[in-house]
Amino acid sequence: MCESTAYVLKDGKEEVFFEDVDALENKNNEIKLVNIFGETKMISAKIKQFSLVDHKILLEPC
Repeated sequence: MCESTAYVLKDGKEEVFFEDVDALENKNNEIKLVNIFGETKMISAKIKQFSLVDHKILLEPC
């Protein structure tokens, strides 16, 4: 499977925010993430790093 895990930076540490992410969309300074089960989460953040090989999305809060 090629899903990714989204992490958010908090106090310099990476914390899991959402797992099995299949899609993401930038919407007015927010990022909408959708997982393989159709569940969605929104976060006011910007993408700091995105690695397809590591299946990792690193988000930095705005």
